[in-house]
Formats: sequence, C-alpha cells, structure tokens
Amino acid sequence: MSAAGTDLPLWAALVVSGLLVVGGAIVVIGALGLMRLPSFYQRIHGPAITVTLGAGCLLLASMLYFTVLQQRPVLHEVVITAFILLTAPVVAMMVMRAAVYRDLQTGRRDRGAAAGDVYRFPEEAEPGKPLEGDGRG
Repeated sequence: MSAAGTDLPLWAALVVSGLLVVGGAIVVIGALGLMRLPSFYQRIHGPAITVTLGAGCLLLASMLYFTVLQQRPVLHEVVITAFILLTAPVVAMMVMRAAVYRDLQTGRRDRGAAAGDVYRFPEEAEPGKPLEGDGRG
C-alpha cells in the first residue's frame, strides 16, 4: 500500500477516534469494576457487561477505518463482534452459576449465593420435598 492511500477523510478520522476513545474508556471502567468491587458476584458484572460494549465500539472503529481506507466494505469484524456478543454473556453466566454451585456445596452462608436468601441449602429443605427451582417440583 502506498503512503498516499493512508489518508483518511476528516469525518472518518473523527468518528474512528471517538469510537476508539469511548470503547477504550468503557473497557477501562469494566477493568476498574473488576478491581474495586468487593465480592465475586459484583466483580463479574464489570467485565461481563462493559467489556462486550467496549469491544463492540473498538470493532466498529476498526471496521469503519478499514472500509474507508480500502474503499470497499470490510466485514471481518462483524464475525468477531457476533462471536463476542454471543459468547461473553454466556461465559459470564456459566462462571456465575459455577460460583453459586460452589457456594451451595461448601455451605457459605455469610456472603455469595446465600446472602440474599435467594437459594436455600439442601439441609434447610424438608425431607422428601424438592427445593424450589431445582426443576423437580
């Protein structure tokens, strides 16, 4: 590619720059949430929600930059975006469910899954009666 082909129109440079700044800021906010929040269940929301949005902004900036630069649609980032949007929330949910299962199995009552009386421990159930929400009742 020649050096003359690397000039980006001002409107595209402004939009790409804005998307990069917004996406980077969102990712940093998610990372700060991961560091600063006190419990695992609160910390998992930072990366699960904000990183997906931040990565989407970064991928949109990349798609716009290369589409304008090459003067043809560049859609590789659409596949990456679809993969991130489909996998990141599912992975976060599975990690949270594993943590809930671990807390219930180890009997952690002070925090985590049992802190808000959302889940009941097996020894709290009446004998012969299934627990609420276990799919057997």
